[in-house]
Amino acid sequence: GPRRRGPSSGVFSAEFVFGEAEAGGEDAWTAALRQLRGKKAATTLDEKIEKVRQKRKLQEREAKQAKVKDEDAEAEDDQTEKKECEDCSKDEEDVESEYSLDDESIFTKADKVKVKEKRRSKKGEAEAESFFEDASQYDDNLSFQDMNLSRPLLKAITALGFKQPTPIQKACIPVGLLGKDICACAATGTGKTAAFILPVLERLIYKPRQAPITRVLVLVPTRELGIQVHSVTKQLAQFSSVTTCLAVGGLDVKTQEAALRSGPDILIATPGRLIDHLHNCPSFHLSSVEVLILDEADRMLDEYFEEQMKEIIRLCSHHRQTMLFSATMTEEVKDLASVSLKNPVRIFVNSNTDVAPFLRQEFIRIRPNREGDREAIVTALLTRTFQDHVMLFTQTKKQAHRMHILLGLMGLRVGELHGNLSQTQRLESLRRFKDEQIDILVATDVAARGLDIEGVKTVINFTMPNTIKHYVHRVGRTARAGKAGRSVSLVGEEERKMLKEIVKTAKTAVKARILPQDVILKFREKIENLEKDIYAVLCLEREEREMQQSEAQINKAKKQLEAGKKETGSEGLERSWFQTREERKKEKLAKALQEFDLALRGKKKRKKFVQDTQKKGQMTPEERSQFEILKSQMYAERLAKRNRRAKRARALPEEEPAAAPAGPKKKKKLSVFDEELTNTSRKALKQYRAGPSFEDRKRLGIAQRRKGGNFKSKSRY
Repeated sequence: GPRRRGPSSGVFSAEFVFGEAEAGGEDAWTAALRQLRGKKAATTLDEKIEKVRQKRKLQEREAKQAKVKDEDAEAEDDQTEKKECEDCSKDEEDVESEYSLDDESIFTKADKVKVKEKRRSKKGEAEAESFFEDASQYDDNLSFQDMNLSRPLLKAITALGFKQPTPIQKACIPVGLLGKDICACAATGTGKTAAFILPVLERLIYKPRQAPITRVLVLVPTRELGIQVHSVTKQLAQFSSVTTCLAVGGLDVKTQEAALRSGPDILIATPGRLIDHLHNCPSFHLSSVEVLILDEADRMLDEYFEEQMKEIIRLCSHHRQTMLFSATMTEEVKDLASVSLKNPVRIFVNSNTDVAPFLRQEFIRIRPNREGDREAIVTALLTRTFQDHVMLFTQTKKQAHRMHILLGLMGLRVGELHGNLSQTQRLESLRRFKDEQIDILVATDVAARGLDIEGVKTVINFTMPNTIKHYVHRVGRTARAGKAGRSVSLVGEEERKMLKEIVKTAKTAVKARILPQDVILKFREKIENLEKDIYAVLCLEREEREMQQSEAQINKAKKQLEAGKKETGSEGLERSWFQTREERKKEKLAKALQEFDLALRGKKKRKKFVQDTQKKGQMTPEERSQFEILKSQMYAERLAKRNRRAKRARALPEEEPAAAPAGPKKKKKLSVFDEELTNTSRKALKQYRAGPSFEDRKRLGIAQRRKGGNFKSKSRY
């Protein structure tokens, strides 16, 4: 095919941003937060951190005042008072800035940054890359005006500031308009959302609906990505009559049910909440779906999503167009494609491990005996070098929470985003980061997928993620839409294999950053001094959580007393799910056992490490880092075992009959007609060839006479 050109400056408008002003005047994030109003925590984590900081400042001030009094006890009273006042004012300035004059050298001392050299590639690699080239044929001069799009869409495109379509849009939109199934792979931040939404909107405008039914289903892995896709869809459909609906977890179920009953044209949903509605909202079904879109498909096949995806595809109409989009193409995605797509067109605009073109990648090496320095290094980077528009990724939710508290106590403006937070807290963190109310967002991989957060300058990886594909998604939060960005990753001895692969596939030079040792030691000392304060914040949180649980129980008891046990109403009914509670428990247990078995089989050192940390309760910095890496290794090993398994021959899943209730099966009594029709024994065949016997003719005559009478026949004659 024609040679692909790199992204030129003309592809993206320089002043374009993903605006959030909707056609109705209210943005998607505000609308989602409005639904969740009234579910706020008593006090935020930032308030607790501030409370502990103020307490510490007061203690430090009192300690210094007491010291001054002891030293100057012999001096005159008036001189003593004067000196105390001076010291107090000095202390306030020092504590407020968090760093004394002694620390200034830390901020002036620069890090060393040197180019990491690329190893020579082996012969096999050229062949592997050529596989991705053949399907990426598209007209490089194609513009939005050449794509035969309707006027309302061209008007919306102009209003949004799109000038030239991106490579994935040039490749996908013409194919999508033909109604063909698509299996597409492109780097993050290249405009995949518009690539699948524009052909869908064109189809809906060209062929308006005859009845209020849902014709398009867009599946996304995370709630935040769902809100973002919904926002972009509304903006592109603002000059047409196409209606959209958002059905993701965490938002109000009743509001979503009411919206689904009205039959919106496009439904954007997460798998779990969609199945919930399918089983509990009688008027809602997927049999009328004409287009099914799976965004970030590889993430949706991770861990527990697989069964849910199979259930949704089973319930969808068979006569549909399916578009499957992903930034990385895994074996699971290929399997899903073989099951859900019919004669798909493969569009691979980028290879599996391509990062954004204007991304500067940096790595910091962690020596084998210095694993405990990770927190100190990250803190040093955030206070000295990268002070705003930073996303910090951690492997676990616990570590993300700890980093939020630690950085908050250091005086930085921080937020966190992970699965342990309520939906209100998650959306609030994202909103504050977008509005520049906070400078640093600490997140787990829940924020590594598809989220387009304007102006992220730097991504920092506390530990290397599970796989290179996860790494591509994480660093894809910056250097989006043709802008420049930087990623800084901390690489330990056990993670160097992944680093070598990243360096090997990098299109631009990879840098190695070296922090001065005395800077790391100084920050490590600061963190050790803050351990008591971190513990104090965690205690405040635990107390508040216990109080809220007690209040919730009291309120529940009050409601039951007022309403009476019989009149529980619709809220008392339990919502049904496609798996029984036992099946779900069994599936989770099987996964957990497999994970446990894989991670610890024949590895006494790991087993001992887990046991020791459980006994101690309080972990050292080294143990915390080790735990993060352990989680990553466990995932990588599970993945490796899955890949080693023999691949099954894939076919469309057969319609399974509904499961019969448990207990002894009763044999259904067949009528004479059924019995004769299904009897294929040798005796029956012989009798059939000879023709009906005298008894059969007699029976047939009786049956015909009965049919003429008033009473019902037991036979089907």
